[in-house]
Amino acid sequence: MNVESEKKDYSKGERIKIHQPDVNKSDRFNPRNRIYVRAIEGFWTQIRRRLGWVAMLFFLLLPWVPWGDRQAVWFNLAEQKFHIFGLTIWPQDLTLLAALLTIAAFGLFFVTTYLGRVWCGYTCPQTVWTFIFIWFEEKFEGARNKRMKLDQMPWSLNKIWRKTAKHLCWGLVSLLTAMTFISYFVPTNIVYGEVFGGSASGVIYFWVALFTIATYGNAGWMREIMCIHMCPYSRFQSVMFDKNTYIVGYDATRGESRGPRSRKADPKALGLGDCIDCDLCVQVCPTGIDIRNGLQYECINCGACIDACDNTMERMGYQKGLISYTTENRLEGIKERVLRPKLVGYGVVLAIMTLIFIYASATIDPVRIDIIRDRNQLFRENSQGLIENTFTLKILNKTEYQHEYQLSVDGLPDYKWYGPQTVIVDGGEVLTLPISVAVDPVNLSRTMTKVNFKVVTEMDGEKIEETQESRFFSQ
Repeated sequence: MNVESEKKDYSKGERIKIHQPDVNKSDRFNPRNRIYVRAIEGFWTQIRRRLGWVAMLFFLLLPWVPWGDRQAVWFNLAEQKFHIFGLTIWPQDLTLLAALLTIAAFGLFFVTTYLGRVWCGYTCPQTVWTFIFIWFEEKFEGARNKRMKLDQMPWSLNKIWRKTAKHLCWGLVSLLTAMTFISYFVPTNIVYGEVFGGSASGVIYFWVALFTIATYGNAGWMREIMCIHMCPYSRFQSVMFDKNTYIVGYDATRGESRGPRSRKADPKALGLGDCIDCDLCVQVCPTGIDIRNGLQYECINCGACIDACDNTMERMGYQKGLISYTTENRLEGIKERVLRPKLVGYGVVLAIMTLIFIYASATIDPVRIDIIRDRNQLFRENSQGLIENTFTLKILNKTEYQHEYQLSVDGLPDYKWYGPQTVIVDGGEVLTLPISVAVDPVNLSRTMTKVNFKVVTEMDGEKIEETQESRFFSQ
């Protein structure tokens, strides 16, 4: 059964009837029963495929890249340290991480405002993994029509082995994905060595199992449900779009009225546009939409329908570009504007945050000192008649290497230091050091004196100094 919907015929200034397949309302959240993505070759498909492989290999290989005695990228949650090659982000430097996330967000906003949802169509993990899973479907179950026929056939030995092989490959890819993702948080040698050796902790097994199931479900079964119903980006993308944003668009002025015809037929004589109504643009769409119905939030700008239409236009001897990357203004014959307030605003914020991140990363303090006063007693008079205050110094070596530090205090005359004044701290370690400072009461003119504890070291021939303010109390 078909239902009719109306669409404006831009070439004649009237509305025409478009036939669309009736969707089973009782099964609307199980689109696997009605969406079988057809394989297609073309310029944009090749770009998407190559970018997908680059993203996939980058994701899989990055945890294996060594950096000194650790892996190059390691988000060590247990010790609250984020290692990104030579940069180590500590909890005290979380503003760096916030800046990095802000850069990623505004970079996405900027690209989306200018080029539309190219992130979704070309580099989103959901899209990359979905096409990988579809590739396995095609290898074991055949092309689109064969897959549809196979699903309608009763169970047989042929159907069982094909389905089993497909799901086994899905499971292996999902397991590899999960273990790779966990390797960003737990060292790679531990993840693979202990998981396959059976000696990993229950926490690691839990997360590996969880992400394996999530990948298998998202890329194997849910697919476009994730893009259409669950991904928040598909919902708020309209805020970033304007009529100058590049979208996948259908040129209705050129394409309508649509209809089948032979290659030798003159479409003008038949009163037809260039669209032959082959529906290939619908069959290759991973979200199952008809791009000829106009801009839809389900469209992920993957360009598959462009390649399908271009191939058809080439076979028919027509000009390519009936479906293309275009803008709403271009489709309406209005001059496009590249520079507009929204795009410029996103670009300015992106540039500012990038400069801030670069500056903050380059000037990050390699050592940090925290002072904790004795909370039980503000001061005491020792056996020598001196006023003594007790402190706990926490010295954090934020580098990867061991360093020696000299400790001192400014603001007190002729003080005595009780405890070591030269300490050695390993790379990435925090040294907790209890010390006391005593002063002759004659030299104190106030009951509270502002002091600065100082840590001095030498790194690469350069003197590094860090200070922390505190208070010295007396009677």
